[in-house]
Amino acid sequence: MRVNNSREVADQVRAAAPSGRSTVWLLVGVVLVAANLRAALTGVGPLLPGIEASTGLSGTWTGLLSTLPLLTFAATSPLVSRTAHRYGAPRALGVSLTVLAAGLLMRSLPDVPFLFIGTVVIAAAIAFGNVLLPSVIKSTVPEDRIGPVTSLYVTAMGLLAAISSGVSVPMADHLPGGWRTALGIWAALAVLAVGVWIPRCRRTGPAATTPATRERIPWRSPLAWQVSVFMGLQSLGFYTTIAWLPSIVHDHGVGEAAAGWQLFLFQIVGLVSSSALPVLARRWTDQRFLAAAASAIVALGFALLAVAPQLAFVSSVLTGLGGGACLVLALTFQGQRAADASQAAALASMAQSVGYLVAAAGPLLLGALHDLTSGWTLPLMLLVALTLIQAAVGAGAGRDLRLKSTSQLPEPVRTGGSPS
Repeated sequence: MRVNNSREVADQVRAAAPSGRSTVWLLVGVVLVAANLRAALTGVGPLLPGIEASTGLSGTWTGLLSTLPLLTFAATSPLVSRTAHRYGAPRALGVSLTVLAAGLLMRSLPDVPFLFIGTVVIAAAIAFGNVLLPSVIKSTVPEDRIGPVTSLYVTAMGLLAAISSGVSVPMADHLPGGWRTALGIWAALAVLAVGVWIPRCRRTGPAATTPATRERIPWRSPLAWQVSVFMGLQSLGFYTTIAWLPSIVHDHGVGEAAAGWQLFLFQIVGLVSSSALPVLARRWTDQRFLAAAASAIVALGFALLAVAPQLAFVSSVLTGLGGGACLVLALTFQGQRAADASQAAALASMAQSVGYLVAAAGPLLLGALHDLTSGWTLPLMLLVALTLIQAAVGAGAGRDLRLKSTSQLPEPVRTGGSPS
């Protein structure tokens, strides 16, 4: 889902190609790694009211806690390719899982600084996993099985993220140590993934030494900016919802546990939507209507939450339905708007760098607005406005165009085809 040098990674992990019984262990490892890529972050939102109450942190500071992972993603992702080139992708992935387990334990330590430092460590480790896992799959799985294995990995990631949202508050209520234990317990899942992934690290071949030619990042292309801003705004909506939806419904009289299950519902609906959209999108090479309609559904969900918070259940369904579709479209645009594989990597690099910086503003901005207004109406209406802008940008990014490989300007697609 992020940029990586596929030729370098292929050389690095060719020796790790699975056969026979090792295929099963590879799939188990993929599922366990994927399970760690969101669960450590999505479980925080439902616990924010308890974290605020026990630490005295303001909404601005807890918004920063939700923003730090996005800023860390943006800062860390450029380092991943170089690290994988030097040490091998499977080995780098194994080390990142170890760092993730350490970060999860650090985040659960008593002092408040550990909460923030641990969050940065966790996010850096997840950034490596987000970049490396799809590349390892591409390099070790037969071509005709990459699609099903990728679908398995995305499903595992989304399902564990939803479960984490739902069970965080019940665990905090029933386990000694409260919310700190509820956050730290996910280290066990990371340790399990490390244990399964160690054989992949041992079979890693030597790192490649010859860098491949890379396409220039298309900073001067309006189409590339539309793809990037659409990626950023849909990410802003997702991560802001993850951070603040439980607090919003909790402030309107819903218990913390029930608020956590609202976030679970949002993510489950999004998982279903993201799984169904590729089937629907095959009918069109021009996705302007899909991008605009999905964004409008998200805006409707935010508006409903602002004016009728008692209908949070319906709002969660709407934002999940539209948000899951927008995620798939944002990722599809990064490949579909490019002229070739090299340019797809350059466009994805731009889209994700810009996207994380845009998304990082969401949780922090909503927390600050909530502190200033002592309510959620203005922050939610701001989300409505941003999502409507997303719809307009998506209508541009969804056009049936491609970037020119030499001039970095868009040109019409000469041949049709289904979304990648």
